[in-house]
Parts: sequence; C-alpha cells; structure tokens
Amino acid sequence: MTATGEVAGSDEISVTTLTVPDIRTSPMPNGNHKNSNIIVDIQPKRRVSIISDVPMSVGAGGYDNPAFEQNPRRKISQTSTHSHSEIGPTRRRSILKEVSPPDNESDHGSMHSFDNYRQGVLDGLNSKYQGHQQPLPSSHDSTNYVEQSWMYSFCLKCRGEEPTESWEPPFWQKIFPYPLCPTFRTFSRLLVLILIGVLLWIVAYVIIGNTAAPGGQLFSLVVLTVAANFGGYIISLTTLPRLIGMLLVGILFQNVGWVDLDGDFSIVTGHLRKFALTIILTRAGLEMEPEAFKKVYKTILKLGIVPWIVEAAAMTIMSHYLLDLPWMWGCLLGAIIAAISPAVVVPCLFRLRTKGYGVAKGIPTLVVAVAGVDDALSVAIFGIVSTIMFSDKGLGYQIAQAPVCILGGLGFGVIWGSLARIFPEKGDAYVVPLRTLMLFAGNLVAIYGSEELGFEGAGPLAVVFSSFVSNLFWCKDGWEVDDNPVSTAFEIFWMIFEPILFGLTGATIRISELDSHTVSIGAACIFAGVIIRIFVTAGIAVGDRLNTKEKFFVGLSWMAKATVQAALGPVALKNLGSDASDDERKWAEIVQTICVFSIVLTAPLGAILISVTGTRMLTKTKQPQVLTGWRRSHRPSIRDISIIDEEEEREDPEIPTDKETQDNTQSNAHLTNLTYSANK
Repeated sequence: MTATGEVAGSDEISVTTLTVPDIRTSPMPNGNHKNSNIIVDIQPKRRVSIISDVPMSVGAGGYDNPAFEQNPRRKISQTSTHSHSEIGPTRRRSILKEVSPPDNESDHGSMHSFDNYRQGVLDGLNSKYQGHQQPLPSSHDSTNYVEQSWMYSFCLKCRGEEPTESWEPPFWQKIFPYPLCPTFRTFSRLLVLILIGVLLWIVAYVIIGNTAAPGGQLFSLVVLTVAANFGGYIISLTTLPRLIGMLLVGILFQNVGWVDLDGDFSIVTGHLRKFALTIILTRAGLEMEPEAFKKVYKTILKLGIVPWIVEAAAMTIMSHYLLDLPWMWGCLLGAIIAAISPAVVVPCLFRLRTKGYGVAKGIPTLVVAVAGVDDALSVAIFGIVSTIMFSDKGLGYQIAQAPVCILGGLGFGVIWGSLARIFPEKGDAYVVPLRTLMLFAGNLVAIYGSEELGFEGAGPLAVVFSSFVSNLFWCKDGWEVDDNPVSTAFEIFWMIFEPILFGLTGATIRISELDSHTVSIGAACIFAGVIIRIFVTAGIAVGDRLNTKEKFFVGLSWMAKATVQAALGPVALKNLGSDASDDERKWAEIVQTICVFSIVLTAPLGAILISVTGTRMLTKTKQPQVLTGWRRSHRPSIRDISIIDEEEEREDPEIPTDKETQDNTQSNAHLTNLTYSANK
C-alpha cells in the first residue's frame, strides 16, 4: 500500500516523511531487518511537518497519508483555525478537490460538481427512457438519447457553464431537474436581482411620486426595458441578434397600450438616446485596430466612404421621387439609412472566425473597422444636415457647418485622446475605472457641447476620434484591442442601454397609423439601396487581395441596419417645435417609420446571410484559431473588469504569522527527505 492509501503494483512499500527515526539504531516498523535497503532521495524541503509521531504499523496507514493521522490535535499550517486543544479534522482540503457529502445532508445541503450531477441525471433519464421503449437495433446507440434530443439542445442554450462548483439544497434536483430547469445559483441570482429592483422601486416611488407608481411613465419605461431584455434573450436562442426581440417588444407594448412615453417624458427619452448614441460611437472608436488601420487605411477609408456615399445618395434620390420627401429631408434619411450596425455584424463574424473563415486575409478585422468609420460618417452628416434644417441662422453659418464640424471634431478627439494617455498614470491601481469614466464623461461633453454651440455634427466625430486616439496610445502601453478592459466596460454599458434604446424605438411605431404605401415603397427603397451598395463595394475593392466571392461577402456583411437607425430615427420628429407644419410632421414620421422598418428587415436577414454565405464565400484556414478576447464570444459581466490591478497569486498579508508553525518548519529544516523501501 502506498502513502496515499492505494495498493502498489510492486512488492515494495514506499513511504515518505520528513522526520523519521535513525534507522541505524531503531527497529524496522515491521520488525524485519532482512533484505532492507535505504534510498536517499534529495527533494525540495517541505515547509511544514505533517506528523511528528512514528506510526506503529505500516499496514494501518503510513507517513503523510491524508487518511491516517496519528495526532488529531496537531496544527497543520498557519491558516488552520483549530488549535492543539481542539479535537477534530486536522487537514484542510482544497475546494478544488472533490469532497465527500456531509453526514447530514438536510443540515448542510450539498456541493454539486457540474459534471458529476450532470452525468448522474443524464444516466437516470436515459435509463427511464429505455425502460419505456422497445429495444433498438444494435447499430443505434440509445444510451445517449437524452443528449441527442432537440429538447436537451434547446435547454442547454438557456444554461451557462458555471466557473465554480454550485451549492444546491439536496431537494433541488428532485423538484427542478437538470437540464430542464435552471441551477440554484441562477435562480438565486435572479431572485436577488428582482429583490433589488423592488427595493429600488420603493425608494424611487417615495422620492419621485406618482411617476414611479404603476401606470406612471417612469414605471412603464422600467417595465418596457425589462421586457425588452427578456425578448432579446428569447430571440438570441435562435442565434439572431437580441435587438430584434427588443424592438418587437417595444412595438407590442405600444400597440397593446401598455406604454405611453409621450408628453414631458419625451425629454427623458431624448437624453437616454443621446447616452446610447455616445456609447455606440465610443465602442466604434475602440474597436478600430490602430495597427490594421495604419497598414490598410486606404482600403478602410475607400470601402467605408465610397459605398456609404453611394447608398446615401441612392436613398436620397429614391425618397425624393417615390416618397415625396424634400431634398433636405431625403439627405437626412439617406445619412441615417446608410449606416451599418456592428451589433449585428460582429457576433456573426466571430462565429465564422472561430471556424477559420476569412482569417488569412483579415476580413473580420476589415469589416469591423469599416463599420466604425461608417457610423461616424453617418452621425456627423446627420448632425450637419439637421443643424442646417432646424436652424434659423444665416447662409454663412450654414456653409461653415461642414468644415467647422470636421476640424472641430478631429481637434477635440486628438486632444482628449492624448490626455487619456497621460491621465490617469498607466501604473495607477485604478487605471481602468478612471480611464473609463474619463473617456465617457469627455464624450458626453462633446455630444452635448457641440449641440449647445450649434455645430451638432462635431460631437459624433469627436467621440469616435477621441476613442480611437485613446485606444491607440493604450495599445502602445501594452493593452490589446481585442481584450481592452475599457472596451469591456463600455460593452457592459451597452448591455444596459441596448434594451432601453430599442424598446423606445419600437414603442414609436403605431401599426394602426401606418400607411401601407409608405411601408411598401420604403422597404423597396431600403433593399434597392442595399443591393446598389453591395455591387459598388465589390466593384471598388480592386487591388485589395480579395477574390470575387470575398468582395461580395464584404458587401453583404454591411447590409444590416440597427444601432444608428434606432438612435437617430426619432430625433427629427422630436426636434420639431410646436409651430411645425403638418407636412413637416408627416415627413418626420416617414423618416422614423423607414428607420424602424430598416432594422426589422435588414438585421435578421443580414445576420442569416453572413452566417450562411460566409462558409461558402470565404476561404477556411486549417490552422487552429486562438480567439481569446477577440470581440468577446460571450456577453461580459462585472467580473470581466478588474477594479484594481492585482497579482493572480499572492500571500495574504492579513494572516498573522503562526509561531508554532514556524518553529516546526525550522526544527525540520536540517532533515533530508528520505524514501524508505522495505522488501518483503
């Protein structure tokens, strides 16, 4: 039997210890001095003596055997919580090891390893199924029926792997079996979130009053946000973008009559849209890779600007002649519709990249970089056009809009991005939250400040360029674009504002008031603009080392509309004053309706086409892809951000030094590790 309590495969018994008697004068443990030898094995010295008493018999246990402890009162280490006077367990086992169930499960509950109870429950379900079924042919393996069923696959989509073992009451699996029901950890997390929400609502009701009461506008907004988040989760199970479900929930709430956010509360929703727009543009700037932009900036600018101009112009012309919009309103609509949505494109590209499609030529990086340029251009032109439309100032002021917005936005972005490199200092323990808050606050000032100064187009450019310049300097300091903690923080911000934005956008649509002619002609204009853009992209991508299929795939990946359309679609209607004419309100409603329908039509279709055509149009590399951090395969959480920089492993300085343990270690320091072998 070995020191760990297992039966050895040879006739030798090998026992290891730190303190052994002098074998030249002491008898052998089994009383036999024949055929014995001593093997000296020089090993790293142990810091702590495990046992001090010599075992009386080898057969019953052994040196350093966790199951054989001669002195139950001996203190093992400085982190032990018991003393010599206590009787009880003397060895603290790691939580990473499998532990035996407690003696009384009703008192202590149970610690379940995910793999252990998963396999046990599956075996039980498979055995029950086989007991009710006819014997299957030998060619079919019926033992894995449950795992092969569609219900099992669907339920797994609703469950996430737990990073650590989950405690569960002993009755949990009997009442809520795996995998049909959530784990106790998931249930308790949801229960805590609901409890926190209820408590916060009580506080808000006491402070604000009837607005936060059931039926009030603030209460309706919160309910809409929660329902939109749930709708997005349901849609995500089909691998479609979450924003589709959020938008549909907003439309449902508006047409059923469960929400009313008009009137004075529209001011609040307007500010929420600006916050969401700031987060969208900040993420667009942070997702641009400085090295890739430096190497292929001509290709990025060419594919980002030229197709955008063509699609915006086509939409302007078609809306003028087919929807009877004035030229300025057509330009406003074209600037919004021409934007593409990274929220739809990036997850689809990640799935293709995990399989190795398009990696050799850097197509995923190219598509994401162009998406950032596209969004910045759309929002900037929208700001310039809307300022000219809704301003009563002179011609000189309107002519100065474009150069001032461009130069002002670039200047602010460079200055603020440079400051973000110096402040805070890169070695600061709180560098991540400070950089996040500083960048967010500066970008909000750029959005609101440019609007207050009358140059609304400068703010969006300033946001994108400040984020890009900041990311450029942070990458030089050692951060990576694909695993940027500030980018992770803004992704978490987006998880909060995404259901708010798309829920509010869907709530602007009243189906009973829609004009069928406007919807049908608008849909035709949207698809016509998308098709024109695809062919233009494939035509101008000459000299970019892309074959014909890859050129058309790049064009297809830029057809999805979502984020910018949701943020800017209702803005024109909100900007109209009380003295606006009926025609102006009609034009603003047309712009809003077409923006919403562009999301409904192109976002799911674009996601499907990217996933389906990517495997057929892109070249697959055979090399395995290391995708740690690349655009994040999962939705992040607060756990993904370190508030302070810490070493992964370090000794806890708060644990006091134990004099007794130090004495034991020092007293055994002169001994050499021996391996004693006795031949039977």
